[in-house]
Amino acid sequence: MAETSKYKSGFVAIVGRPNVGKSTFLNRVIGQKVAIMSEKAQTTRNKIQGIYTTDDAQIVFIDTPGIHKPKNKLDDYMDEAALSSLKEVDAVLFMVSATETRGAGDNYIIDQLKQVNSPVYLVINKIDEINPNSLLPIMDTYKRAYDWADVFPISALQGNNVDELLNTLVAKLPEGPQYYPDDEITDHPERFIVGELIREKVLELTRQEIPHSVAVQVEKMKTQDNGNVHIDANIIVERKGQRGILIGKNGGMLKKIGTLARKEIEDLLGSKVYLELWVKVQPSWREKESALRQLGYRKDSY
Repeated sequence: MAETSKYKSGFVAIVGRPNVGKSTFLNRVIGQKVAIMSEKAQTTRNKIQGIYTTDDAQIVFIDTPGIHKPKNKLDDYMDEAALSSLKEVDAVLFMVSATETRGAGDNYIIDQLKQVNSPVYLVINKIDEINPNSLLPIMDTYKRAYDWADVFPISALQGNNVDELLNTLVAKLPEGPQYYPDDEITDHPERFIVGELIREKVLELTRQEIPHSVAVQVEKMKTQDNGNVHIDANIIVERKGQRGILIGKNGGMLKKIGTLARKEIEDLLGSKVYLELWVKVQPSWREKESALRQLGYRKDSY
């Protein structure tokens, strides 16, 4: 570890509307999947810490749920988790999509940012999807709304300007200790990430009515004597019809979810994995405090 007197370290929150690319950015920076990705909004539900470490610095990124108007208790949890991350961080990245017009959701977040004492950077993501001539008007729209510490147009998917953003953050961070070991990339346990990888495959493969109603609970995760890992997990839905969709004809959909998830879990763990999945119906779980706590959505987690 570098000497504390020369080492830079700090915590950086990533906030923004749903589906602007926060998880894609975090995974690129860390170099490994720690946050699940989907084209569907509200993919991230918990604050996920990704740890970026070099010889000279360590940045602990906090990827937050997309901030949006709550419709149920789960949404309330997600918004509170995102907004609470703005407290006691060394910097905030406000990420927007270059493909979307600034709207009421962005303005709501900007209003929250006005209460933040740390420097706030505007990150305009997905510049690879627009005509370069469109970029300056987009920047001007946001510059009129807030006094940003700096503005970075990036492509989290392709990596454009990501290194420049990281270099700026490191330069502005205070001197401090290395909080985590060199090889640690997230503070979440493997069991949490395994559950998220399974949920990601559900999002990828199912219709629009399923995603927001699904949760995954890893019941058992045990390494056997031969080094193989046996995992039992429940996929929780709210209605019997959703259970039927997830199981599919002759179990085909559930098998496909399991096959895709198992491959990514094996990449994560570096071991052969036996994955057993069950689909369980838990009506209105998103509205029940007890169910939210059981599934890991707890106010004491932020």
